[in-house]
Amino acid sequence: MPEERLYKTEEETTSADIAAALRDAADEIESGDVQLGDGAQEQTVTVPRRPQFEVELERFTDSETGEQRYELEYEIRWTK
Repeated sequence: MPEERLYKTEEETTSADIAAALRDAADEIESGDVQLGDGAQEQTVTVPRRPQFEVELERFTDSETGEQRYELEYEIRWTK
């Protein structure tokens, strides 16, 4: 099945701004309609009442420097 990216954003920001964005997203998910972006990249999607929800924490270690990077991901998925 081919993948089609409908929306993506990535930026460095504060943990307080991330928390605020997650609170806003939680309200939209609970209402059933999630709006992403604005202007040309705007996407709206309806989240069903019982989607799959995954939380994943990963640690990556650079083999040369030993520097560690973490990724915390929240994923909601469903089929139509």
